[in-house]
Amino acid sequence: MKKFAYILMGTTLNPSTHTAEFEVSFGKICIFTVRNANEAKEKVAELWHEGFGAIELCGAFNRNLARELIDLTNNEVAIGYSIHQPEQDKLFTQFFDKL
Repeated sequence: MKKFAYILMGTTLNPSTHTAEFEVSFGKICIFTVRNANEAKEKVAELWHEGFGAIELCGAFNRNLARELIDLTNNEVAIGYSIHQPEQDKLFTQFFDKL
C-alpha cells in the first residue's frame, strides 16, 4: 500500500483536529497540519517511520526547510513543496497577511 501526505503549515491550525484521510485504489492520501518548523520535522519523521513514500509541503515551506526535511529522512522519502510564480507575490502576500 502506498501512502502519500500533504502537510499544511500555519499558526492558526490545530494538528489534532485539522486532518483528513482518504482511502484510494493505490493506498492512502492524508492531509496533516503543523504550526511551525519544529512540528513539521516531528511530523515528517513520524510519517517516514510509518512508511509514507511521498510528502508534499504547502507554500508556507521554503527551499531550505524542504531540504532539511529531505535530509531528515535520509533522502528516502520523495518530498516536494508548492511554489508560485514571482509575479503573484503581491497577491499571495495580500491574501495571507489577512489571516
